[in-house]
Amino acid sequence: QVQLVESGGGLVQAGGSLRLSCAASGRTFSRHAMGWFRQAPGKERELVAAISWSGGSIYYADAVKGRFTISRDNAKNTVYLQMNSLKPEDTAVYYCAGTGRVTIATARQLYDYWGQGTQVTVSS
Repeated sequence: QVQLVESGGGLVQAGGSLRLSCAASGRTFSRHAMGWFRQAPGKERELVAAISWSGGSIYYADAVKGRFTISRDNAKNTVYLQMNSLKPEDTAVYYCAGTGRVTIATARQLYDYWGQGTQVTVSS
C-alpha cells in the first residue's frame, strides 16, 4: 500500500515556475512507476508525465514537453514535477499517482494510488 501527499501548488503568473512534490509512504515506493495527472474544470483527468521505477524511462504529454520535468528520489520516497514557462492553460488540480508496475504507465486505469491533489493556477 502506498499513500501519496502532494505539495507545491499555488498561484503564479504566466511564464513563471512551480515545483510540485509528492511524498510517498511505504517501503515499496521504489518498485512503483509514478505519474502526474491534472484535471481542469469541466475536463477529463489527463496524464502530464510519467516515470519508471528507476527513472530511466520518462513520458511527457505533448502539451508540456520542453517545459515540465518529472524526476524521483527513491531514497526520499519523493517524486517531483518541475514546471517552467507556465501558461494559463496549465491551470488545473495536479494529482500524483502510483502504479503497481515498475515500468512506465500511460493509461489512467493502470494507476492504483492517488494523492489528494494540489491546485495550480496560472494567471495571464
